[in-house]
Amino acid sequence: MGSSYPNDVGVLPGLGATVDLTVKEGDTAEALRSGDVPMLATPRVVALAEEATVAALAGHLEAKATTVGQRVQLDHLLPIPVGHSVRAEAKLESVEGRRLVFTVSVNSDRGLVAVGKITRVIVNRDRFIQKANE
Repeated sequence: MGSSYPNDVGVLPGLGATVDLTVKEGDTAEALRSGDVPMLATPRVVALAEEATVAALAGHLEAKATTVGQRVQLDHLLPIPVGHSVRAEAKLESVEGRRLVFTVSVNSDRGLVAVGKITRVIVNRDRFIQKANE
């Protein structure tokens, strides 16, 4: 795959985006079966942070390129009940070849909900799907 992606992958550190969510019943640990409390579930926090990383790259990749998640490091610090809103923010911290490392945070009016890093890798969308189906 290396030859398809020159050293300059078209994205630079500093790209960022935010995504908002108002917590609903389906976003809770009970609903996602990751716990038994009616609070924002850790898997939903991860998904929201990943959504922000994808949004940060929108319009910055080649037409046939996409990114896939490779690594998630996240500390979930604060419980958030149904009805409260949170905002995930992602900022591209470094570009290492096709590997993109983002700093992510999730905040609410109650404080810092989660913080961490997400690594995504640029791939050729069609080739990635084809290889996965072989």
